[in-house]
Amino acid sequence: MIKNILWAVFAISVVLSVPTPATADEPDNETYRLLNLFGDVLERVRKDYVEPVTDKELIEAAIEGMLASLDPHSSYMNSDRYREMQVQTRGQFGGLGIQVTMQDGLIKVISPIDDTPAYRAGIKAGDLISHLDKEPVTGLTLNDAVEKMRGKVGTDIVLTVLRDKKEPFDVTLKRAVIKIKSVRSRVEGDVGYLRITQFTEQTLAGVEKELAALRSTLGDSMKGLVIDLRNNPGGLLDQAIEVSDAFLERGEIVSTRTRRPEETQRFNARAGDITNGLPIIVLINGGSASASEIVAGALQDHKRALILGAKSFGKGSVQTVVPLRQHGAMRLTTARYYTPSGRSIQAVGIEPDIEVDQARIEHVGNRTIRREADLKGALDRIGENGSGGEPAPSEENGDAPAQADGEKRIDYQLERALDLIHGISVFGAKVGGR
Repeated sequence: MIKNILWAVFAISVVLSVPTPATADEPDNETYRLLNLFGDVLERVRKDYVEPVTDKELIEAAIEGMLASLDPHSSYMNSDRYREMQVQTRGQFGGLGIQVTMQDGLIKVISPIDDTPAYRAGIKAGDLISHLDKEPVTGLTLNDAVEKMRGKVGTDIVLTVLRDKKEPFDVTLKRAVIKIKSVRSRVEGDVGYLRITQFTEQTLAGVEKELAALRSTLGDSMKGLVIDLRNNPGGLLDQAIEVSDAFLERGEIVSTRTRRPEETQRFNARAGDITNGLPIIVLINGGSASASEIVAGALQDHKRALILGAKSFGKGSVQTVVPLRQHGAMRLTTARYYTPSGRSIQAVGIEPDIEVDQARIEHVGNRTIRREADLKGALDRIGENGSGGEPAPSEENGDAPAQADGEKRIDYQLERALDLIHGISVFGAKVGGR
């Protein structure tokens, strides 16, 4: 019975998937033999496994295993998971606020999402999670791991974290409803700051709204724009293209290439730069992945922005979500994407134009600096001899108070970006401007 069902399903799927006889891949005898093998195993497990299992459980598990064996980003989503994914891309979902992948059997953090339980607990891009509630994650698929991390709002989960070859440590997080505002902005002196946390359906509209607010506040005094893509794990390809287009006048934004050369797609910018040529600095780090790398790569290749920070994550593949009628959907890696110059950043990442690691700014010791005015008999500025003496307190000699605990932490990479924009403004240069 099971074999008959499998043969019927296979035959129908072959017929439905054939666009023309010229492009059909005729299943050979080996394919039929392997389908017989699958049927034999399925029937034996169904009949003799120590616990009862349903056909649905077995077949869904087989599909999950098949897709998970291809690459870390291909996966099967049952109906519930598919609905969750759709909610997430609209900007709201339940969980911890953490974007993850699988690496060597462990959960690897791509990035925490701003203002979520994971972010507030100090989870960092690059962290590895070895246990969930003291249970090892080895052997779990990515979907299984994500499902275990999600749960009823208000309940706790303990993550065992490995970081930088140090001893493992536990972090307890409380699950919450994750509401993502994918774009935020603020004024940094005479520079606009635009933070994009993820590419959802609302990202382009958010960019336009926040830029309008910045222009309303700063007017013609706005010297430039910092676009912060740090710890942005990506999202929707079309939104990455639209956001890139907003800052480019012309040229290719990205191309996607499948295994069939004739299916290559190229996406080009339309005329119109939303900033009218203002200097742009883009901040990236190891948590910047996928769609955020598309934006950074496009603006870098067109010399429209300087990229500052640390090398990005390096996810240069495109996933297509294929709905499966009444059975959820599968996420399948179908293409690689390339920056306008033809670069594939898969497993390589975007190299910043200016590499700046995140650092803490501290005032240097209490060293006394002697100056001309401190020398005995030094002339003062109105022609009389000075008496010398002790130097006056100053920031340079270390009398300024150090940053106290609880004060706002200085963002070193952002400070360097602001310095760079001011330097460009002073010298009359434009980064990629008209």
